[in-house]
Amino acid sequence: MSKMINILRYASIGAVLLAGSCAAPFNDGSALSNDGAVNHPISVAPQSVDLKLSFSAPDAGLLPEDAAQLNQFVADYLQHGNGSISVSVPAGSNSPAAISYFGERLASMGVPRSRILVGTHDVTNGDARVDVNYITYVAHTTPCGDWSTNLANTASNESSPNFGCAVQQNIAAMVADPRDLLQPRPMTAADAVRRNAVLDNYEKGKVTSADKTADQSAKVSDVGGQ
Repeated sequence: MSKMINILRYASIGAVLLAGSCAAPFNDGSALSNDGAVNHPISVAPQSVDLKLSFSAPDAGLLPEDAAQLNQFVADYLQHGNGSISVSVPAGSNSPAAISYFGERLASMGVPRSRILVGTHDVTNGDARVDVNYITYVAHTTPCGDWSTNLANTASNESSPNFGCAVQQNIAAMVADPRDLLQPRPMTAADAVRRNAVLDNYEKGKVTSADKTADQSAKVSDVGGQ
């Protein structure tokens, strides 16, 4: 009788160990993480952005199409650019006038003069266009679509190689400034005028919040009422 009890006891222990091994498989460090951000980390790297423009003389200016491209280029730089924006004109007798033209144009578009770099380059292969350039940062991760494992085989309780990749791709595509993934932005200065106005209203017992329009102060009950 005691032998039978021991056999049943050992069988019970074995069943518990077997169930535990299925729920928590041995991990030697080679298994994929259950965190998609670990399996597909987002990398941030600098990227050069260039624009080449035809330019003949300051009095002629830029063609409408080139002017529109420059406007969009500078707008992108002001929003996503890092460091200075450089202008390189073909070397020659007209280079000082071209440098002055583009320097003044960039400054009039909101680029600080301290961030405008100018210079010249030798004409090669007959390409006498002006080269405008800046550095931006781009976020990216590994390509998705790794279906090398059988998703129906779930005995190991491990994530598939493609797990979390789409989410990471979307984050990399939607982030406004990839530099935010490297380090936080410095804190901007407080609005002293607004702060003084709020404190003054508080001391006088007045409402400290800003005035809202009718659209901004709509009640929840108003939504969908029409």
